[in-house]
This record gives sequence, structure tokens and C-alpha cells, in this order.
Amino acid sequence: LSKREDSVCNFLEGGTLIGGSDFRLVYRHYATLYFVFCVDSSESELGILDLIQVFVETLDRCFENVCELDLIFHMDKVHYILQEIVMGGMVVETNQTEILTHIEAQQRIEKQEAGIFKSSRMGGAPARAFSAAKSMAPNVNLPKLADLQNISLPSFKKL
Repeated sequence: LSKREDSVCNFLEGGTLIGGSDFRLVYRHYATLYFVFCVDSSESELGILDLIQVFVETLDRCFENVCELDLIFHMDKVHYILQEIVMGGMVVETNQTEILTHIEAQQRIEKQEAGIFKSSRMGGAPARAFSAAKSMAPNVNLPKLADLQNISLPSFKKL
């Protein structure tokens, strides 16, 4: 792709490399980034180009001039953005304002959870597990966060 001229189309017919003649590569080149989607013949190439445009514009607004490092170091956020746009192989949202609203809501929840668990000196995976368990079973009486800080594991004697 990088050796193709900018004046040629952004579609490549499939071959043995990408699963057969029923598939196509649809791509766009933005500055130093290439966004490539592999789609079957039932997809509209222009629709996929529009999808790539929405995806890149959303990334650009979230990361303020998106670059390779943003994609590498924030892969979870990139996946979340893509999941807001595409679900189960179907494009579910292309309204950038709506996508950004959901992303900002997710960030607020993450910050709220980080604040709760930082104050209790509990963070990372245990914090997420506690939050998930609490939301899945709201009627179950889980121990207070303060009680969880003083849990000690049994010590094993060395043989």
C-alpha cells in the first residue's frame, strides 16, 4: 500500500493473501498513518471509506492530532472508539457527536472509579473486579473497601 501513488483508488481486490477473491482491502492514508479494512464483496467501498473517515476524525478529536504513539499506547481507547462505531461487523454509529458523548461518559466513569479506589489504596484489576461484582449483583452484601485493605494471605512455611 505504501508504494501506491496517491492518485490511484483506495481499493484492492482480494487474493490468496486476504482470503480469496470475495474480499477487498479498503484503505486511506492520513499523514503517516494507514487505516486498512478488509471487507467482503457485499460491502460498499465508499461506505467503508466514510467509516474510515469518521473513525480517523473521532481519533483526531480524542487524541488531538492522532499519531502512531497514540494508537500504540492507548490501544484500549482506540478499540473502545471502534466498538462505538462498529458492533458485530455492522456499522452502528457514524454521528461523531454521539460517539464522543459515549467516550466522554466512559472516561468520567473511569475517573470516578479511579478516584474511589485510589482513596482506598486499591487500584488496577482488583478495583475493576470489585466494581464489576458490585454492578452485577447489587443485592449482595460485599465487604467495605476499608475492610479489604487489611486482608493478608496465609504464609506458607518453607520446606
